[in-house]
Amino acid sequence: MSDVSTIRSIVKNGVAICVSTVDVEGVKRLGLSLDAVLPPFVDIPYEKADSYAKRLGIGRDSFKYKLRALASLVFVLGQAMSIVFSACLVKLGLGALYRADTLKHMKESDLVVSCSDENFKEGSSLLPVSPRWIMTWWSMLVPRTMAVLVARFLGKHVVMFPNSIGPFRTRIGRFLSRLALNRCDCILVREPVSFKIADSLKVRSPKILTSDIALLFSADHEPPVEDFSKPALGVCPGVYSNTLSEAGIRGYVQAHARALDKAIEEYGFHVVFLPHYVTGFRHDDLEISKLIMDEMKNGGRARIVNVKTAGQFKALIDKVDMLVSSKMHPAVLAASAYVPTVYVAYDHKQVGFFSSLGVDDGIVPISEVSCEKLSGKIGYVWRRKDAVQSLLKVRVPVLQESTRRSIARVLSAYVDVNS
Repeated sequence: MSDVSTIRSIVKNGVAICVSTVDVEGVKRLGLSLDAVLPPFVDIPYEKADSYAKRLGIGRDSFKYKLRALASLVFVLGQAMSIVFSACLVKLGLGALYRADTLKHMKESDLVVSCSDENFKEGSSLLPVSPRWIMTWWSMLVPRTMAVLVARFLGKHVVMFPNSIGPFRTRIGRFLSRLALNRCDCILVREPVSFKIADSLKVRSPKILTSDIALLFSADHEPPVEDFSKPALGVCPGVYSNTLSEAGIRGYVQAHARALDKAIEEYGFHVVFLPHYVTGFRHDDLEISKLIMDEMKNGGRARIVNVKTAGQFKALIDKVDMLVSSKMHPAVLAASAYVPTVYVAYDHKQVGFFSSLGVDDGIVPISEVSCEKLSGKIGYVWRRKDAVQSLLKVRVPVLQESTRRSIARVLSAYVDVNS
């Protein structure tokens, strides 16, 4: 949503935007006035397995899910060969045999944008690594690399909107990422650590250090949302699938429950859980919120608010007095509203972003989460809330303007933004 709205605000001539995505129906529901929403050249196996599991009502630990994920992983190779053959046909002026609509729209485009987020990495720098985690990231790297390579093969300019890059655990991950990044005309990097990682990969493409594009996201046109009792402490908890053991998840839940109880008793908070990533699978953000609330002694002063749209989510973030977040984008949205935040960090992208704001003293690495550390950070940030807000009011507008200006600079190099 931030990518599309930012492009439309910069390009004044009614630009046509087509989106290629693994979640075609989900993007259509956003109502973004897109000219087309199309499938990717190569599917992401775990996304296909998730869709299959939701239809059957099965979990990610089931045999059927794992079998489907494995089959989808093998299918990726066939898709990659099919898209290469079809791209060659299109290059020769013939019709494509596979993903013809996606190829057609790419061929007719003036510019291809590799979307914001974290397209080129293998896992997270502050989370443990497992073979399953590495395979999952390989299965995402292949589709994203193929998209860039096909675009360049068709003679298109490719720019990468604000991304984090790395960490890399294997030569395969580094090879695929270097292959794609070196074929971009320009790369926008959203924090300094990723910029250094791109340099270490020997990426030759021009790089611009900017910030997270979600800083530009606004909920100004959202209808009013419900008010909270004050002071309101928002909590966006979450753990990524297959990264923490059962004991690790249990420790995470108990640490949050005890720290939130202490915050209620010492500072009079009313706790509002705002689950960010709700999939219906085990240990999604909604379930983690419920598990924490069930462990709390003061659960009567806590509630869960599960909204359906990004605009509603942002509007609720704007209303809390302080946030505790284990997820990147809730904390970015909070920063844009000058909300003091304690960050449970699982990756360098979080550390780098909050360092750029000068508020990295609110970080707790996920591997070090305990009641004591969470309580200490909550108290520290809350006591300094006025100073933190003053700092954010200075730093955030600078990063917002820098991000918008960098995107405008890149777009203007390849499309007419003023006609």
